[in-house]
Amino acid sequence: MLDRRFVADNVDLVTANCRNRGASADVARFAELDKLRRALQADVDRLNHEAGQVSKSIAKAADEAERETRKAEGRRLREEVGAIEGRLGQIAAESDEILRQIPNLTHPAAPIGGEDAAVEIKRGKTPLPTFSFPARDHVALGEQLKLFDFEAGARVAGHGFYFLMNDAVLLELALQRYAIDLLMREGFTVMTTPDLARDTILEGTGFMPRGNETQIYSITGTDLSLVATAEITLGGAFHERIFEADELPLKICGISHCFRTEAGAHGKATRGLYRVHQFTKVEMFAFTKPEESDAMHDLLLDLECRLFDGLAIPYRVIDTASGDLGGPAYRKFDLEAWMPGRGTAGEWGEVTSTSNCTDFQSRRLAVRYKKPGEKGTHFVHTLNGTAIAISRAIIAILENHQRADGSVKVPQALVPWVGKQVLEPT
Repeated sequence: MLDRRFVADNVDLVTANCRNRGASADVARFAELDKLRRALQADVDRLNHEAGQVSKSIAKAADEAERETRKAEGRRLREEVGAIEGRLGQIAAESDEILRQIPNLTHPAAPIGGEDAAVEIKRGKTPLPTFSFPARDHVALGEQLKLFDFEAGARVAGHGFYFLMNDAVLLELALQRYAIDLLMREGFTVMTTPDLARDTILEGTGFMPRGNETQIYSITGTDLSLVATAEITLGGAFHERIFEADELPLKICGISHCFRTEAGAHGKATRGLYRVHQFTKVEMFAFTKPEESDAMHDLLLDLECRLFDGLAIPYRVIDTASGDLGGPAYRKFDLEAWMPGRGTAGEWGEVTSTSNCTDFQSRRLAVRYKKPGEKGTHFVHTLNGTAIAISRAIIAILENHQRADGSVKVPQALVPWVGKQVLEPT
């Protein structure tokens, strides 16, 4: 979340930012409540001070009557404090609810507008493929290569679930190892993470675990939800942590299953593996000092590009527009891979994203750091980025490396783990 005092002191700026990002938070009402909160807190402090003075004076009373009078005055002051604190609790609850609806500020260079306002900033090293035959989509290729069983997935868990089979399993494991090996060389600590997290951790990272518009699967009768990304668990692992300055930056990556309801999803994007309810992902996460977060954001983007260049996948990098950022992100870059099987002549499809969330998540999660020789603490900046989302990476590999006979060339970087150069129909 944003700093409470900053919001109250910059109503016009925060309101304009909410408008640019499509958020409907009542910033003016928050400022009004915060002003009232500060005034009432001042009253509480004053009355508590007066009550303390009265308490000290009781022993100095000249007689019993004066002592009783002073005791009565102390009780009156405490009752008044109690009444004001009750009002303060109501104000705090209402203002906190508004504050949690206010998104992060937006990087000045980010495009303003909705999804269509996004700006392409560069393309990868691999050119778009040219085929001498009609390109198949990954579903048709997977059927020929016996890689997926969508019908069994639907029988077991419903539409949007699936079984990976045969060489697709090897591809999934190979992609994980491919990403992890690179990230370990870059100094990332590798983790596997729980598939569940407390709702407070989801809220701390900016996800909405309950409610009509949530994309989260919640566990009835508990305060637990299935995670939509390891961003939730990697950030939550350091809840209330105070770092020493020399411990930063901290780079970690996590392998997790990801669960998303995809409520409202429809159309061709729901065909096959592109928009599913469960998939495996390797996620990058970083904690930095504020002055280091822009450079870390560039590093995470560079790693994503290196991973997909290494897979010989054509992609473009998108500077995401303000209305499509999501609440925690200050700036976000997406990698969109070319998917020849989408649409009538191929389309771009998002395969990774990386976000600088500044101190938006760390304020909620109470993650701070100490500077040498200084009292107090400062909030860290948090960043996240997809290394490999397995299901979409498989789509991009199959569709870009397909051959006329229905076989698929395995990217050279994955051959050591897949154990073959070509996936062939059986």
